[in-house]
Amino acid sequence: MQRYLLRKKEADVKRDLKNFPAVAILGPRQCGKSTMALELGKKIKNFLYLDMELLSDTRKLNDPELFFYSNKNKVICLDKVQIKPRIFSTLRGVIDKNRKNGKFILLGSASPEVIQKSSETLAGRISFIELTPFTINEIKNLKSFSLNSFWLKGGYPKSFLAKNNDISIRWRDNFIKTFVERDIPKLGINISSVKLWRFIKMCAHFHGQLINTQKIGESLGITYHTARNYIDIFEKGYVFRILQPLETNLKKRLIKSPKLYIRDSGVLHSLLEIDSFNNLLGYPFLGSSWEGFMIENILSELPEWKGYFYRTSSGSEINLILTKGGKKIAVEFKSSTAPVVSRGFYLALQDLKIEKAFIISPVVGTYQLKENIYVTNLEEFLEMMKKEK
Repeated sequence: MQRYLLRKKEADVKRDLKNFPAVAILGPRQCGKSTMALELGKKIKNFLYLDMELLSDTRKLNDPELFFYSNKNKVICLDKVQIKPRIFSTLRGVIDKNRKNGKFILLGSASPEVIQKSSETLAGRISFIELTPFTINEIKNLKSFSLNSFWLKGGYPKSFLAKNNDISIRWRDNFIKTFVERDIPKLGINISSVKLWRFIKMCAHFHGQLINTQKIGESLGITYHTARNYIDIFEKGYVFRILQPLETNLKKRLIKSPKLYIRDSGVLHSLLEIDSFNNLLGYPFLGSSWEGFMIENILSELPEWKGYFYRTSSGSEINLILTKGGKKIAVEFKSSTAPVVSRGFYLALQDLKIEKAFIISPVVGTYQLKENIYVTNLEEFLEMMKKEK
């Protein structure tokens, strides 16, 4: 039996339980929300867990107000809370009558309905914490850890921890199928699963590129408005990451369209039918896969930093600009162990007056390429970013 792997967000949940009546842990299905909550429950006195997909548990909430008052001395965890969105109004009344912190843990896939209803109804009473699939700092100390395997399989626990690659592939294929055919309809979105399946497969081929809804729509025989709507669905389900361009006051012709990434590298590779690391190495867009893999880990590990990309019509370009306060750090991604950056990278550094830049590639160690420009790997980059104020 696989032992529990400590999640970094567990500390955030413990902190917020001391300061808020309710804590909502949101994230994609199968990323480990329930596992983390149940592990926390082992350390909480009078912990009560309800799964809203189980009829036996939902029956207990036929009269939610009565149930909550009957269990007022317990910490109640409601899993898959998006299935019972009306429960938030009841929670507000219960919380207001007994303003005690750490009473409710809510778990849910990040549907628009969950976020909207809970933020409106429980404003000031609830903390939101996003849980992602595994990030590198959560698994790098495993004896079996391999960066290449992590890149290929992605970070979903049941994919990454699968006994072999075949089981990992089967799990990811079923994950995508279930999300499209079951989870989206449960959000009240009535769109043909066949259309959504074709759409997500098409978007995998646009991974790391500027979003062109007109082109995507024409490829599938749908309008660009429909394509935009589909993108929103997958973004809010934590399947897509939409990276916005950096807005500046420079007198440059900036690219203003956002870029699209499949958030989990393993899901991306399944959609592209890449079933081995050798096949990945032979993939024409290997660099875009590496870029998305790095961006997802960085933005998940450094939530206090905002991420953008920078590109001008004249060719100046940087894959990722991290901003915090008035500080900007430039990050470029190269899948080669002997990375070479283009002239456009240096032009972009001049445009933005960047003081420090990094090139992240699968190298061992860190070395200086030019003044204030470093070549490094993901682990050492994250360690260096901890020192940035």
